[in-house]
Amino acid sequence: MRICRAAVFVLVLAWCGPAMAAEPPALAKARALYNAGSYEAAIETASMTSGDEQYGDAARLVIGRSHIERYRLSTDPMHLSAAREMFGSIRTAALSPRDQVDLLVGLGQTLFFGELFGASAELFDSALGRADDLPPRDRLRLLDWWASALERESQTRLQDRRPVIFARISERMTGELRVDPGSSVANYWLAAAARGEGDLDRAWDAVVAAWVRSGLVPETSESLRGDLERLVTEALIPERARTRPPREQQDAINEFRMEWEMVKERWK
Repeated sequence: MRICRAAVFVLVLAWCGPAMAAEPPALAKARALYNAGSYEAAIETASMTSGDEQYGDAARLVIGRSHIERYRLSTDPMHLSAAREMFGSIRTAALSPRDQVDLLVGLGQTLFFGELFGASAELFDSALGRADDLPPRDRLRLLDWWASALERESQTRLQDRRPVIFARISERMTGELRVDPGSSVANYWLAAAARGEGDLDRAWDAVVAAWVRSGLVPETSESLRGDLERLVTEALIPERARTRPPREQQDAINEFRMEWEMVKERWK
């Protein structure tokens, strides 16, 4: 069912926020190393503070998140196991509100990479409930993880159970677009979810609307339009054509292609 947005699973998500002024230098440096993508160095540096009574939990969070990223790069299960161990040793109450959200995200990613997609979506949903502690860009990434986890979960279900999962995505993305019409994540996933529900007409309308709304945020317009192009050409056009009698399907494909090209021409 999944067509695009694969990049969400391979990009480094820099969830760690700016270090608090009172944090030990080693912890502040470990956060910076993590955000710079130097995960082995981040683990080594954070380990200097991992036994500290006050800041050890935050340090172990950095270590756990770094192991997640090392797993993503190497697929070595040792790193996934190390991440679980680190997260399990953390006292949530000892973390700052932002770090508490990061812990939820890390736990969700651990479940995701362990292919427990439904459970990971629940963790991401918990983190979204505290998304006020995240910068807007990180919140969008978290929203993307949540929807991606549900989509992966749908692939494990019987065909007749999948629309229920996509209805959850559709409902949330509809609400997101009422607040932020330019949201690249919500624009893509509303169209993809409508397709997953089996409502190809709404999916088509949603993808056209998303193409138009993509111009509201120039910074994400190109990547969103690339995702929409793949969704339309690889999925929606052939699937809509298959709803026609066999002898009419090629004509329908040509018709839908012309319609799509007209949309793109009018809304460059």
